[in-house]
Amino acid sequence: MSADRQFDDAAGNATYWRDGEPVYDRGDTVCVIGAGGTGLTTIKNLREAGFGVDCYERETGVGGGWNWRHDRSPVYASTHLISSKPFTQFPDFPMPDDWPDYPHHSQVLQYFERYADHFGLREHIWFGTEVARVEPAEGTAGGPPRWDVTVKGSRGGAPRTMRYAAVVAANGHNWSPKMPEYEGLSEYRGKVIHAGQYKDAAQLRGRKVLVIGAGNSGCDIAVEAAQQAAKCWHSTRRGYWYAPKFALGRPADQVNDQILAMRLPVKVRQWLLHRTINMTVGDLTRFGLPRPEHGILEMHPLVNSQLPYYLGHGDVVAVPDVRHFESHAVVLADGRTIDPDLVVMATGYLPRFEFLEPELLSTDAAGRPRLALQMLSRTHPTLAVAGLLQPDSALFTLSHWQAVFIAQWLRVLDAAPDRAQAIYARLRTEGDRRYTQSKVTDSTRHWFEVSHFVYLKELEKTLHELEAVS
Repeated sequence: MSADRQFDDAAGNATYWRDGEPVYDRGDTVCVIGAGGTGLTTIKNLREAGFGVDCYERETGVGGGWNWRHDRSPVYASTHLISSKPFTQFPDFPMPDDWPDYPHHSQVLQYFERYADHFGLREHIWFGTEVARVEPAEGTAGGPPRWDVTVKGSRGGAPRTMRYAAVVAANGHNWSPKMPEYEGLSEYRGKVIHAGQYKDAAQLRGRKVLVIGAGNSGCDIAVEAAQQAAKCWHSTRRGYWYAPKFALGRPADQVNDQILAMRLPVKVRQWLLHRTINMTVGDLTRFGLPRPEHGILEMHPLVNSQLPYYLGHGDVVAVPDVRHFESHAVVLADGRTIDPDLVVMATGYLPRFEFLEPELLSTDAAGRPRLALQMLSRTHPTLAVAGLLQPDSALFTLSHWQAVFIAQWLRVLDAAPDRAQAIYARLRTEGDRRYTQSKVTDSTRHWFEVSHFVYLKELEKTLHELEAVS
């Protein structure tokens, strides 16, 4: 749908007023924000459960971050999945058999486009339409809380407010760059970009490049700099475990899932995975990388088979954290000075919900939303956030089951509110639970860390509770 299409008056004929402006009632329709992979599966599962859906997408096509034409996409030309095909695809829509184990980003976008067409989702999406504000509706006493959603054309146009039975935010959490502060950075005369601004290896060609950050994007960009740049330094603040993409002749995540299926104690799993990494990647401290101070399951490993290769050839030089910047140099924590002319901050992203007041997501002082089951607002049962997860596998299988849960949850909330509230009370008390099999490092990068195995079991248990009610 285009942003300039008007709502059918018959669908929104009950008009309220808020601050002197009309509010058009959408009845039992659910508002979904974002048409990336998580937004698409949310639309699909809500529709299958019988809900009307209006989805608002600020860009002109589906795919979210995987559509690298979108302004906020973190994808670059060489991006491939770091999870293998079976763990990335939706359970009810497999990727083609002839696709590689780790598809290219253009194939992932093609997959989402096929998914949208196969399930007829585009007719429920308002493209080029941005959500400006989501607020609890006034004057709707009795029953679950409703929502006033104000939207506008992402390239201009008058705002318009609709009232919805529920809201699901699926706007992603890898688009708002987290930029670190360093002494002297404002005086540095070289070029500084965030990894989200990196699109093509041509940006690195012939330059002296410092990549700061050891996430998967940082490793990928360091590998590309090894091939294109005159010099590449890779700065990491702490040690990490580096996993290959293939182990024992198979994608590494499939090997890990086989170990999970054995239901072995965590210590035994850690020993097996540690042994597998030693046999494939080896001890990378010999190349200057810091030794990890955490156990192998206490944060998900970095997945990159090429970084050890380029470290071993000297094309990537591992260096410690940055102490401060000078006008034409960077001083490292160990006192060394290097002279890059391009700095790439691969320092991650922070979650942003510009259209919501922080208290609606129980956001803490650090900026982390505190959600029941990593999904539901603790104060408003008809507000959910889908896809706000950092799993040890791929995201979209989990997003699918979150969407199934949300649809079932909204049905029970309407049909059996007392029973729903009892379940909701339990979920709220578990709001700070970490769905992992061991302790997790408490950093912004790992705020939403989950074990897919643990999280899916909890979703399954709660879905059974809801199904018993309905």
